[in-house]
Amino acid sequence: MTNETPTDPYIFTTDLLPLDPRFLPPLANGLLGWRVYCDIMHMGGLYNGEGGECHRANLPSPLAVRMEIEEDETAGPVQHSYSLDTHTGIFTHSLRTANVMASQLLYAHRHHPNLLVMEVLLVRQGTSQEPIRVKLDSRFKPRSDDVVFQSEPQYKGGSYIHGQTITPEVPGDVCPAVHLIWTPIPTALSLLADQTQSRWGFVVTVAGDKESAQAHYDTGLELMANGNLRPTHLRAWEELWAGSKLELIGPEEFSRALIGCMFYLLSAFPSLHEVPGHFGGVSPGGLSNGGSGQDYWGHVFWDQDIWMYPSIGLFYPQLARTVLEYRVRTLNGAKHNAEKQGYKGLKFPWESAVSGREVCPEDIYGQQEIHINGDVTLAFQHYLYLTQDLSMFTEGRGSEVIWGVADYWVSRVTWSPEEQSYLILGVMPPDEYYHNVNNSVYTNTVAKISLAFAVELASLLNYPAPKEWKQIADKIKIPFDQEHNYHPEYDGYKKGQFVKQADTVMLGYPLGLAMPPKVRRNDLEFYEAVTDPSGPAMTWGMFAVGWLELGEVERAQNLLKKSFKNIQGPFQVWSESSDGSGAVNFLTGMGGFLQAVLFGYTGFRVQKDCLAFAPLFPDDISQLCIRGISYLGNKMDWLFRGQEVHIILREGAKHAGSTKPCALQVVLKNSGTKIPLISGKPVTFPREPGLICKVDGDLRYWPM
Repeated sequence: MTNETPTDPYIFTTDLLPLDPRFLPPLANGLLGWRVYCDIMHMGGLYNGEGGECHRANLPSPLAVRMEIEEDETAGPVQHSYSLDTHTGIFTHSLRTANVMASQLLYAHRHHPNLLVMEVLLVRQGTSQEPIRVKLDSRFKPRSDDVVFQSEPQYKGGSYIHGQTITPEVPGDVCPAVHLIWTPIPTALSLLADQTQSRWGFVVTVAGDKESAQAHYDTGLELMANGNLRPTHLRAWEELWAGSKLELIGPEEFSRALIGCMFYLLSAFPSLHEVPGHFGGVSPGGLSNGGSGQDYWGHVFWDQDIWMYPSIGLFYPQLARTVLEYRVRTLNGAKHNAEKQGYKGLKFPWESAVSGREVCPEDIYGQQEIHINGDVTLAFQHYLYLTQDLSMFTEGRGSEVIWGVADYWVSRVTWSPEEQSYLILGVMPPDEYYHNVNNSVYTNTVAKISLAFAVELASLLNYPAPKEWKQIADKIKIPFDQEHNYHPEYDGYKKGQFVKQADTVMLGYPLGLAMPPKVRRNDLEFYEAVTDPSGPAMTWGMFAVGWLELGEVERAQNLLKKSFKNIQGPFQVWSESSDGSGAVNFLTGMGGFLQAVLFGYTGFRVQKDCLAFAPLFPDDISQLCIRGISYLGNKMDWLFRGQEVHIILREGAKHAGSTKPCALQVVLKNSGTKIPLISGKPVTFPREPGLICKVDGDLRYWPM
């Protein structure tokens, strides 16, 4: 195998596909997803099975096609090349002989999310005038184990099947429908003797009803006829990247890893122009994975709200809002879960599909991993602080989420007269090696934060907050070992016990629990020594953020480098575990890695009244450029280079959120210097801690 290093880090190229087909590149657009060449695809929000049997419904993929050419002694050997261009979201298989250059392009349309596309281009090489034929080897069968399909007459030349899933998620509910229309794909394509080149296009449409499927197929045909099918896709990716670029000058593998993470995470979210209300959430393996027994069945976990959401929110508040809207649509299910447990308010499921009812195959997780409630509300809090968009909490019903979770905590805690504090008993912490423990330090802290935020939001909306919200927030137990000066993971945790993943170390970030630097250091040191080296991929990003907070750049970088073992080449597809096992296209791990850069190297912290920063990164990275940071209705481009920071506020910024832009200023911590940010005018200042806030902001409070 010979892999030439591409000059463009956005293009992942190889001449030999990975032996494990799980690491073929996934292509998705927030609604549809599949792995190239795979005969299965998925549609967001389409599940089959009841309760713990619920999983993404496998749909047959008409684009499960490999292009081949017959060996011809006169044409010489066939040279293959495979590339994923993350600029454009297009996977290309090219094969070349002395007589022909053949290209097969596959993509999930970024602007029209109901469309998947394949294009084939044949270009004659040399002087031969003979007809040239390429074979299209298809694995497609129009059937599924999850959907009972029936055929319809062709629609405008397209093959057409439709059906319903076999079993609804909730007993008695209607099974969702799905309609597929696609351009029939022949077994071979030919370049005639008098042709120098020829191009063919094939579209697949997937929708939930007949009218939508036919309308989207019409759109695909029209775009193909007027030559705009690929250009509209390219423009959508260009627009998306323009508002969310993360690039560095440093080690190539680091640069490519960042680009891959951003590409796959953006692919999991809907179009910037999509009508709200259709997004099905983000699962650990994305839309390309999640069938029965695979990749967590395509369910939505805390992974979405804690690991993936923060990076997307920093660039695109409107995409972040789709995560919150997904949670709002599951309110009834969350209420059902709480009632089933015997508590008030809302209990968001540990594993969620469409209804919001618990769909975890193993009951203990749904019963005990209740930190999910605080994880969900933390995302809402993050959104409000980034945007000050109260409409999400009024018309958008986000307040029902915040107050429902607060009511759950009130009914779930137990008062201890001996400890003079509120306890949360019988839980499983994020570290799933332990269960039925009392006072998980992560769970109690995130409960404290969500109760305090409920009080804050109630004040903003003039809602009469029950006095118990503040009482419990103020007096909930946060376990602390005075002798060893660190936070034990839960009551009874023995220092040195093995842990699965990042848990207590997340108190500092993302939870933001105030603590002295010595305690932060002790937490990091104690748990780093006992964290399972084969645990899930996102863990080391959290350790890296913690060490960067303490100025330990080299230590942070050494831990972050452990993540590279989870990246499976050549297409930068992550696996959950470093040995390649577990969920694939593991967006959770990518989210943790991105946060180590976006919130670690920059020191960005989304606070109530400011966006704080404290840049620090290793010597082998000479420049870090982040384009499209969104804050209070503005878009900013940041450049960290040497000992300087450069910021430019974009003029007429698009996709910066639904609120009117606020006038902003930079305030530097060491000198107290205030620098107004004016659209289109770059500012430069020394690389030191500071914050971005409103021009009329209260500067008395400095984040840690």
